[in-house]
Amino acid sequence: MRLTQILRTTTSAAVVGAAVFGFAGIASAQDQDGPAASVDDIIVTAQKREQSLQDVPIVVTSLNQEALNNAGVKDIKDLQILTPGMTVTSTTSEASTTVRIRGVGTVGDNPGLESSVGVVIDGVYRSRNGVGFGDLGELERIEVLKGPQGTLFGKNTSAGVVNIITEAPSFTPGYNAELTWGNFNALGASGSVTGPINDQVAFRLYAAKRTRDGFNPVDTGDGPRSQTDDQNQDFWTARGQLLILPNDNASIRIIADYSSRDEYCCTGTQVRTGQTYPFVDALSTGTGQRPPNATFSGLPFSRTGFANRGTEQEITDRGISAEGNFDLNAFGGATLTTVTSWRQWDSVNGQDIDYTGADILYRNPDGDYGYRVGNITQEVRLAGQNDRLDWLVGAFATREHIDRTDSYIFGADYTPFLSFLLSANLNRAVPAFPVSTNDIGCFTRVGQTALGLQQCLGTGGAVSGGGIGYIVGQGVRDQYSQDSDSLALFTNDTFHVTDKFDITVGLRYTYDSKSMDALQTNQNGNSNTCNAALANAGVVIGVLGAAGSSVLGTMCLPWANSAFQDRATHQEESDGEFSGTVKAAYRFNPSLMTYVSYARGYKSFGYNLDRVQNGTTPLASTFFPSELVDNYEAGFKATLFDRKVLFNVSYFDQKVTDFQLNTFLGTAFVVESIPELKSRGFDADFLWFTPIEGLSLSSGLTYTDAKYGNFINTDLANPANFPQLSLLPGRTPSFAPEWSGTASANFERSIGHGLRLGASLTAKYTSEYNTGSDLLPYKQQDAMTLVNGRITFGSEDDRWTFELWGQNLTDKEYIQVGYAAPLQGTAFQSSVQTTGAYAGTYYNPALDTATYDAYLGQPRTYGVTFKVKY
Repeated sequence: MRLTQILRTTTSAAVVGAAVFGFAGIASAQDQDGPAASVDDIIVTAQKREQSLQDVPIVVTSLNQEALNNAGVKDIKDLQILTPGMTVTSTTSEASTTVRIRGVGTVGDNPGLESSVGVVIDGVYRSRNGVGFGDLGELERIEVLKGPQGTLFGKNTSAGVVNIITEAPSFTPGYNAELTWGNFNALGASGSVTGPINDQVAFRLYAAKRTRDGFNPVDTGDGPRSQTDDQNQDFWTARGQLLILPNDNASIRIIADYSSRDEYCCTGTQVRTGQTYPFVDALSTGTGQRPPNATFSGLPFSRTGFANRGTEQEITDRGISAEGNFDLNAFGGATLTTVTSWRQWDSVNGQDIDYTGADILYRNPDGDYGYRVGNITQEVRLAGQNDRLDWLVGAFATREHIDRTDSYIFGADYTPFLSFLLSANLNRAVPAFPVSTNDIGCFTRVGQTALGLQQCLGTGGAVSGGGIGYIVGQGVRDQYSQDSDSLALFTNDTFHVTDKFDITVGLRYTYDSKSMDALQTNQNGNSNTCNAALANAGVVIGVLGAAGSSVLGTMCLPWANSAFQDRATHQEESDGEFSGTVKAAYRFNPSLMTYVSYARGYKSFGYNLDRVQNGTTPLASTFFPSELVDNYEAGFKATLFDRKVLFNVSYFDQKVTDFQLNTFLGTAFVVESIPELKSRGFDADFLWFTPIEGLSLSSGLTYTDAKYGNFINTDLANPANFPQLSLLPGRTPSFAPEWSGTASANFERSIGHGLRLGASLTAKYTSEYNTGSDLLPYKQQDAMTLVNGRITFGSEDDRWTFELWGQNLTDKEYIQVGYAAPLQGTAFQSSVQTTGAYAGTYYNPALDTATYDAYLGQPRTYGVTFKVKY
């Protein structure tokens, strides 16, 4: 059947997506007439053609429109409750969002890193995870593919793909509208309309607006922040589509979308307050932060954050794409597909860098902190099939430009706070040196002498001090510009050796070229304080010895270091890499298929777009190499009990080489290539269409045994980073829980008089895992279970529906990401620990003075939704 015949005669967007606009993964478990009633009704397009789910040797979680609605999925964060082995987190803003699969993913704070898990929306790759988050609109289905991808997708990924398909235009007129109210004063409205313009063109328009108060109260301390809550919601989105059928052999789908967010995100809250608390609280005219307990151990859960500066985030996302599918007579009948896209994403943020009520360090939401990602992509595929061969060849090209601006601004409390830190450290070694807010002037006094320095430190800065401090309201403004070009050729071919035995071979070659220019600037005398201290370096080290070097390093942290003054750098690199897959599948009978596969994944090299230094010397290169993955899988897919039960199991064993770890080391994010990360385990999926009318049960389970290899300092590009990464060798990486399981029960049936009643319950269990890339113990999240539920009542023809829903029904308290608060204590020591549980590392819990904060998961939310449909 030709494409246009399918599109003209169906009223189901599911068929449109599966037959024409589907990409690798599982299609909706829903046909034209209603929900799937057996395993055979679940159609997949994983190999660019319609197949039964059970015939495709791919590990994937398939979520149809009904499942997504029952779980309340509006964006990708909501998706993780339905997907075992997947975590989604945000940190400093929604721009810093990360997806991980089977314990592998790229921390999202640095746009210089590409994503290990790709996000594809309507066939268009979103180049960073953060650009794929927001209201996804009318969803047809979502597919989560696990493991390396690249010979069927245009863009290669090393850990997996989240493939999102929205509803396409229909030639049958229709409309949808939705109104939602929830706690935290949540309000939402959305609507769409679709139908024909003429016999050859159909359209669909969608728009949504959502607002909500913040989840977390904020103590504003010294101010000037006036917003007393955080993590609120205020955004709108619109999407327009055209489906054009110029003749019987061609179809074109054009999509344009625009989204805007204007919100506050994200403050952290203390999970452990360390020994710098007296300094923070003394400098704040309000409340500086949560008081510590007597033993400086972990604090009870609290949602109250501390921030005297604003955390505004303004994000816009826009783009346009065109996909064409053309039936050809060549090659015995083939389909030519072309996908062209342009996208631009902008983020402007403010941040209270120290996460306290004191005015120490901050970033203004004036455009000096944020980034823009713009790209164009072009993909071309030619696919065909005959009795013995299903073949596909393609090419993918993309050009991307990233502009990042970064700033640090000194607050009124920065100089006295740094003096507190320095004098407290010196006081522990020399009790005659009192703790003081005036010691900075001791080190910056012009022509300081050894005697003068001793007198100054001994009097808390009262004698022989008076040197300059840091200029309030000044700081740094850095600009980074990265250009990337990527070109790939790929093929994926399945040979039907016999009626039961298939072999699939996929091959890809990717060539990447990147260049990065940086201009780093200290504004309006910002570097004078560091310069003045360095001018006295001989005296400082002569009096204080090794402690003097530490003092100079603290006074010349990256945002104050004079070595970055008007520093311009240029870096560039080009490289190519082969990747691909080999699969073998054997069908013992129509109900049982087994398969084995090997896949090699690739994620491109790049540059750390940040200030990075050793001691007080800037690093000449911020380059990191490409990440490679070798993944082996073996599994079976079974259909049981009159094809009413699906049971699939797959074993995986993958090794990541040069894993790109982006981690915060207290003063800057650094990127290190960890030589080896291994992850092995199994995935299992179960689905049962029960004998009870309208009741289906499903579950999924992922077991993951992930470990870093045993590496030493010389294995790192910058060996000086090893002390703060010394907990990693041989240990489980962050966000890699050993067990992750999901379970869902869905019930829907007619109750007479043209009415129907439905209910759904969804739960996800996750065993304990660490949320910090450096694996410090205070960043641990205990095992937890999240539960969502929904009750629906409406007409059998879906003309109207009333829903009562709740998410995180048990109000589980949990953290998304834990981190050490900047400048507030020390976790890692200067020497290797020789005894205790952390022997061989640079960490000793008894000597850990750090304050730890966390970005929190969402609390219980609930509400009602009313929908109408025609």
